[in-house]
Amino acid sequence: MNPVVDEPIGDNMSGENKSDSKRRSGWRQIREWLVVIVTAVVIATALRTFVVQQFYIAGPSMETTLFGDDRVLVNKLAYRFGEPSRGDVIVFDRITLNGDSVQHDDLIKRVIGLPGEKLEIRDCVVFINDVAIAEPWLSAEVTNPEYDPPVRCGTADHGPITIGEDQVFLIGDNRPMSFDSRMFGPVDVDVIVGRALVVIWPPSDMQRL
Repeated sequence: MNPVVDEPIGDNMSGENKSDSKRRSGWRQIREWLVVIVTAVVIATALRTFVVQQFYIAGPSMETTLFGDDRVLVNKLAYRFGEPSRGDVIVFDRITLNGDSVQHDDLIKRVIGLPGEKLEIRDCVVFINDVAIAEPWLSAEVTNPEYDPPVRCGTADHGPITIGEDQVFLIGDNRPMSFDSRMFGPVDVDVIVGRALVVIWPPSDMQRL
């Protein structure tokens, strides 16, 4: 009886077969990387659209909390599962008419008045339901009574007004340099994009909000 000799698998492959195998392996790796890249792009797009998004700060309206060129991370789900709170820094969609076209601008301000509240500003001090509120986020220039009201807060007096049940009253921390609800009125809650959580750039300005 002749012995059966086990031959090592692959040792007798021709050069052409080896080349085809390498080619197939190369294409398989390319396909796998394409799947990884496409999946990463889809996840990143979904996160940006529905969960968190980076916003770039332009203008001085939120100084000295936020400065031009700061980048903030905004939680877009914040008010899907909760309500705005006084002191929240939020991004909202400011909708205006420009001729026959509708213009959308993302603005960032701080929530000062909540739905149903009566708001009044007297001598730069904000009163909610006739009680002055503390605003620890304001700079010394805004709170210093030695400065004239136009220098401190731009508009010394405002209101009283009653905020709608589905609205918030927004003011920038840099009161004399902010275009906000004192000019365009309370903002509907459903145009809020999300709550700003943290400054992520530049490193020197990184902070929670």
